[in-house]
Amino acid sequence: MFDNNEKDGILLESGTNELEIVMFTVGSGTFGINVLKVREILNPVPVTETPNGHENVEGVIRLREDVIPVINLAKVLGLPPSEHQEQDKFIIAELNQMKVAFHVHSVSRIHRISWEQIEKPSELSQGVNAHTIGIVKMDEGMSLLLDYEKIVVDISPESGVNVDSLKVLGKRERSNKNIVVAEDSPILRKLLEDTLAEAGYENIRFFDDGKGAWDYLTECVDEENKELTSDIHLVLTDIEMPKMDGHHLTLKIKEHSVLKDLPVIIFSSLITGDLFHKGEKVGANAQVSKPEIVQLVETIDEHIL
Repeated sequence: MFDNNEKDGILLESGTNELEIVMFTVGSGTFGINVLKVREILNPVPVTETPNGHENVEGVIRLREDVIPVINLAKVLGLPPSEHQEQDKFIIAELNQMKVAFHVHSVSRIHRISWEQIEKPSELSQGVNAHTIGIVKMDEGMSLLLDYEKIVVDISPESGVNVDSLKVLGKRERSNKNIVVAEDSPILRKLLEDTLAEAGYENIRFFDDGKGAWDYLTECVDEENKELTSDIHLVLTDIEMPKMDGHHLTLKIKEHSVLKDLPVIIFSSLITGDLFHKGEKVGANAQVSKPEIVQLVETIDEHIL
């Protein structure tokens, strides 16, 4: 059993560029999930099948006041079913403002690692339908970080970013504003490009991790004259990214003598009530939970200079 009380002492410091991952197995593979996504870990409980459901969803379970879908990760990943069902676990996770149960084959332990230990998989190793966003290098081998948001959105598209929802904002003109975006998901980078263009923001420079964004920002600083050499009006960042996460990127910006006044907005599936304070502690100007794209655009409007 793993619950929120157990996490009270985990990663109290924000912006350290570290994370805690819960290690688990599916088939012969070893995987990890960010502790910040995990609400609790249970032994399997009876599942109620739902008619006409997605092939990767076993059904739903009732957990206190919540009805939660159960996603079979073995089916998602194309791996064989469990050979030792007595070791199976349900990982109850919260992301994109919804709770899901990931059915896995065993849970081992929690590892603290640095985002610098996580490599982005090459396109060759990923394949077209892969769900891997990072490869964790550890002494005892490698494990994979999965794109849990993509897994959920593939099953439930309405839980993802909806470009059409921006129509409520009407016609807009923001093309003279320059935004730096750090987001490691190629799919979400494309969605953000489309949605922000729809909202009038067309001058966007994308980076697939926080380090790339940080290197670019510091290249734009004239240290001698203590000023920016390029017009940058706002930084938008995810939290979970290889090399440098969004909290660490935000902290570095806010501690920099020139960059500190740049508005930073965190846009992440991890903006839950009990984790909001982590973004506040590193100095984020605002935090918006995925997939609330209308709220994101309105928040950019409020903070952009």
